[in-house]
Amino acid sequence: MDGSGVATAPRAEPAAAELEAAERLIMRWDSGAREEDRMLFDGGDRSEAKKYLRAVDEIRRSIKEPIAIGSPRRLSSSSSAAGSSSPCPENAIQIAMARLEDEFRHILVSRANEIEIESLVDLSSLSMSSTLESEQSGVYSDHGEEESPLAAAEDSEGSSTVGRRSSYRSMRSIREIDLLPSDAIYDLRSVSEQMISAGYGRECVQVYSSIRKSAVDLCFRRLGVEKLSIGDVQRLEWDALESKIRRWIRAARVAVRVVFASERRLSDEVFGDGDDAPFAETVKGAALQLFGFAEAISIGRRSPEKLFKILDLHDAISDLLPDVSAIFQSKSSESIYIQAAEILSRLAEAVRGILSEFESAVHRDPSRIPVPGGTIHPLTRYVMNYISLISDYKPTLIELIVSPPSASCRTADDPEFDIPESENQLPLASHLIWIIFVLQHNLESKASLYKETALSHLFLMNNVHYIVNKVKDSPELRLMIGDDYLKRLTGKYRQAATAYQRATWMKILYCLRDEGLHASGGFSSGVSKSTLRERFRAFNAAFDEAHRTQAMWHVPDSQLREELRIAISELLLPAYRSFLGRFRQHIENGRHPELYIKYSVEDLENAVSDFFEGCPPPILSRRRTH
Repeated sequence: MDGSGVATAPRAEPAAAELEAAERLIMRWDSGAREEDRMLFDGGDRSEAKKYLRAVDEIRRSIKEPIAIGSPRRLSSSSSAAGSSSPCPENAIQIAMARLEDEFRHILVSRANEIEIESLVDLSSLSMSSTLESEQSGVYSDHGEEESPLAAAEDSEGSSTVGRRSSYRSMRSIREIDLLPSDAIYDLRSVSEQMISAGYGRECVQVYSSIRKSAVDLCFRRLGVEKLSIGDVQRLEWDALESKIRRWIRAARVAVRVVFASERRLSDEVFGDGDDAPFAETVKGAALQLFGFAEAISIGRRSPEKLFKILDLHDAISDLLPDVSAIFQSKSSESIYIQAAEILSRLAEAVRGILSEFESAVHRDPSRIPVPGGTIHPLTRYVMNYISLISDYKPTLIELIVSPPSASCRTADDPEFDIPESENQLPLASHLIWIIFVLQHNLESKASLYKETALSHLFLMNNVHYIVNKVKDSPELRLMIGDDYLKRLTGKYRQAATAYQRATWMKILYCLRDEGLHASGGFSSGVSKSTLRERFRAFNAAFDEAHRTQAMWHVPDSQLREELRIAISELLLPAYRSFLGRFRQHIENGRHPELYIKYSVEDLENAVSDFFEGCPPPILSRRRTH
C-alpha cells in the first residue's frame, strides 16, 4: 500500500458516518414520533435545534450538484424508505427544508409580541421633526432633550439582535418597537441562513412576508386605515372626507415611523441588510393602500373648502417623506418613496390651483340680494376667516406659492381697478392683498343693490371695517398685508362713514336752517310761524323715519357703533339745540305747540342710542314742553 492510500481511507469513513448520522437526525425529526419534540425551537433548550441545523449544514455541504428547486415540498420518511434503505442527501435536504419552513412559520406566529395600537397612536404626537441625529449619540443632545425611553430600550438590546441596523435608525422621528423577542429573531436568522444556502430562500421569504403582512394588515385595521379605492375616496362627501383625512394623518405617522420602520428592522435582522425583498413583500401592499388615499385627494376636484385639509395632508407627507426615503431606500421598495414624493408634488399643485380658484370665486360671487340692515356680508366673513387661516399656514404657503397673481387675474373692466402692491414682495402676500382687493371691489357692487344711499354707505363701512379688524387681529396677516394697504382700507371705511352721515343727516339738518323763516329777510324781522311750523313738522318726520329705519340697520361692532352714534350726536344735537333755543317761543306761544315741538334735546339723544341695533326701536313718546 502506498502512503497516500493508507492516509485517505481512515478520513473517508468518518465523513460517511457523520453524513449518515446527520441524515438519521433529519429523518427522526421528520417522523414526529414524540409529541414534545414536534417543534425544534420550542422551549428554552436550543441544543437539539443546533444539532439539527448542523446536520442540515453538513448534508448541504456534501451535495456537489445544485439542489433541484420546485420538487415536492415534503418527502416523508416512508416514501424515502420505499426507494432505498436510507434517503439520499437531496431527499434529506428537501425533508429538512420542509421542517425548517414549518419551524420558521411557527416562530413567526407563536413568538410575535403583542402590539398595543393605542400606545402607537400616542407616539404619533411626538416630535414631527425629521432631522438627522448623530449615529454615535443615542440621545437628543443637540437640543438638550432626554433620550426617549423607547429609544433607550432599543439601544440597550442592540447587542443581542442579529445583523447591522440600517442608517434609517438615525432619523429622530423613527420609533421602532420589538416585533419579536431577540432570541426568536436569532432562531429565525439561523433558519433563514440555512434555507437560503440550500436554495430555498424564495420559500423562506414567502412564509415570512405572508405572516408579517397579516400582522401589518391587523395594525392597519386597528389604526383605522381603510381599504378605499381612488373612486371610493372621490365619491365621499367633503365632511366625511375631512374627518378621514384627520384620522389618516395620525395613522400615517404611526404606520411609517413605527410599523414600517419596525418591520424594516425585523427584516434586516432576520435576512440581513443586503436583502430587501422580504421587507418589500411584507409592507408594499399596505404602503400602497396607505398612500393611495392621499393620492386620491391629490387628484380630486379642487374647491376652496378643501385647501386647509390638503395643506394638513401636504405638511404631514412632507414631514414623513425623509422617513419614507430612509425606510424605503432599496430597489425593491423605492417605488413607495417615489409615489409619496409624486403625491406631495400633486398636493402642492392642488394648493396653488385652489388658491387661484378661490380668488376667482371671490371676484365672481354672484349674490344679488342685499343683506338686511347693511351688516357684515357672509362673503366678507368667509373670505377674511379664510385668509386668516391662510396666514396660519404661512411657512408652507410661502414655499408653495412662488409667483404673484397672474396678469389675467389682475385685469378688470373698471378703469379704477388700481391694484395695490405688497410691501414685503412675497408672492403669498401679493395673493392675500389681491384677495382683499377683489373682495372690496365685489362689496362695492353689492352696496349698489341697496335702495337707500345711506344704507349702501353703511354696508361698505361695516364690511371694510371688519376687513381692517381681521387684518389687525392677526400679526402674521398684518405683516403680510403691510401698514400701507391697511391705511388705505382704514381710509375706505372712514370715507364710507362720512358718506353715510352726509346722506342721512344733511337732509335732516336742512330742516333746521334759518333761511326763509324771516318775513322781511332780516334776522330781527318777524318770523313766519307757518314756515316755522312746517320746518318742525319736516324735522320730526325726517327724524322719525331715520329712527324707525336706522334702528333696524345693524352695526355689529360695538365700538364702531358707539363712534357712529357719537358722530351723529355731535352733528344733530348742537344744531337742534340752537334751532330750538331761537324759535321755540314762537311755537309755544301759539296753539298746540306739542304738535310741532315733538322732541327735547334729551329725547333726541336717547333716540340716537337706538340706532344700528338691528331691531325695531321703542316707540318715542312725545315730551310735553309746556
